[in-house]
Amino acid sequence: MDNIRLLLWFALLGTLWVTYTTWVADHAATPVAETSMPPSAPSSPDEPLPGIEGAEESLGAPAASAAPTAPAQAVRVKTDVLDVLIDTAGGDIVRVDLPTYPVDKAKPDQAVRLLDYVPDNRWVFQTGLRNSAGGPEANHLATFQSDRTSYELGPTEDSLTVTLDWTGLEPVAARKVYTFHRGGFEIDLSIVVENRGAVPWQGAAYARMVRLHRPVERSYTSVDSYSFTGPVLYDGDSYEKLDVEELATEPIAQTLTNGWYAGIQHHFLAAAVPPPAEETSYQATVRGSEYVLTALSPLQQVAPGAVLDYPVRLFIGPKLQDQLRGTAEGLDLTVDYGVLTVLAHPLFLILAFIHKWVGNWGWAIIICTFLIKLVFYKLTATSGRSMARMRKFAPRMKALQERFKDDRQALSQAMMELYKKEKVNPAAGCLPVLIQMPFFFAFYWVLIESVEMRQAPFMLWIDDLSVRDPFYVLPLLMGAAMLFQMRLSPAPPDPVQARVMQIMPIVFTAFFAFFPAGLVVYWLTNTVLSILQQMRINALVAREG
Repeated sequence: MDNIRLLLWFALLGTLWVTYTTWVADHAATPVAETSMPPSAPSSPDEPLPGIEGAEESLGAPAASAAPTAPAQAVRVKTDVLDVLIDTAGGDIVRVDLPTYPVDKAKPDQAVRLLDYVPDNRWVFQTGLRNSAGGPEANHLATFQSDRTSYELGPTEDSLTVTLDWTGLEPVAARKVYTFHRGGFEIDLSIVVENRGAVPWQGAAYARMVRLHRPVERSYTSVDSYSFTGPVLYDGDSYEKLDVEELATEPIAQTLTNGWYAGIQHHFLAAAVPPPAEETSYQATVRGSEYVLTALSPLQQVAPGAVLDYPVRLFIGPKLQDQLRGTAEGLDLTVDYGVLTVLAHPLFLILAFIHKWVGNWGWAIIICTFLIKLVFYKLTATSGRSMARMRKFAPRMKALQERFKDDRQALSQAMMELYKKEKVNPAAGCLPVLIQMPFFFAFYWVLIESVEMRQAPFMLWIDDLSVRDPFYVLPLLMGAAMLFQMRLSPAPPDPVQARVMQIMPIVFTAFFAFFPAGLVVYWLTNTVLSILQQMRINALVAREG
């Protein structure tokens, strides 16, 4: 087996794989722009509310109301990592900015905005209570009130509580209690109903997400377009990325425990996690241009004088894996490394560990690459020795080519006899490629999906490892290193293969020009280490005679 031919095949397949995953979306999904938009009119809130399982009839929608030009009364909440707007009309969070995550490093004051009530970027939670007996209910269309219009987490406080009381009629009182945490993107929501009457109250709590759907626009040069954007549902064991177009014709309705739903995009998400031990009815559907995800509690009864507290965990922010794991089981799966999760996740953990010591993700990548090279050193040394010996008797191979230039079958047989006599395995040269490719793809997804890499600086002109090198210096250095590496290898016997090998560094340089700089740092480091290893092996083989 010709090692050069295999090398070409693996390089071609690898290039095609990366190109395919870049251009083709797994699902028709909706990217939400990371922009900070001024307040505008919210959509009309007259949407059907979920029915209640076990009730005699499914409850319909509340009466429609005119859409205000702005939240009726905004309650602003600021923590060290969140800037939140709560509308007293519904008592729900209608806008979230992330002040520690700018849209662009050049514009640090323009924060990434996730939830938003404006029609062109609508993405909201709607929570509340249904009343099985009919009449007034504390749903997302009801009016709530707060003692204050602004809250801010103090410098010595670890948490901040915001309470909104329902203005409905006695004898039933209801409220929504939000608890924010320092440094955290998890928000604890308690939907509380207190029965002050003489007869039992019966109803259910719900948490619904509504998000505008727009067709995804794929771009080879845009990192944001590589990742899945859209709704996902976790069933207690695995999570499913939902196709919005399929939901339009086949809505989902499931009863699950330990589940959650989320709307995800590149690096960020908003998720709702109902009580994990409780059976919850999940619905996913499409209404107009929006997809709707709903979690509905079982029908519950509150005796006179009793209080029902229904907790829901909301997560609105970046895909920080430690915080995701601490919020709900499986929520860290939204950091989607694809089929290489088994390799990419440990690789990220190693990178994160190194980063704690060096404080720079670029150096962490270089050190991690060195450790990978060290682990496989013995294996690749065997391959390198075989290549060095082939390079050593290259003149004899060239003589055979001249001798049997008109008889390819005889040339092939003569070369196989030469390989056997010199105890050289030509296929051994493929081993480095086989070892490197899985780590290459794993690094690719770690750098694409891990928000920790977002806008992470390295040094000099590389101020963001998650996007391409703005001056293409790293790809050019990598191409030059690959060219030098190929000169250390035995020349292909086939002139056509030799010409292809000469243009491979150019092809790789062109592809890597649009890849994240961190990925190029990895490949450049790996190539330089491979060169140093091969040079040492070549010198050892030459001294052996």
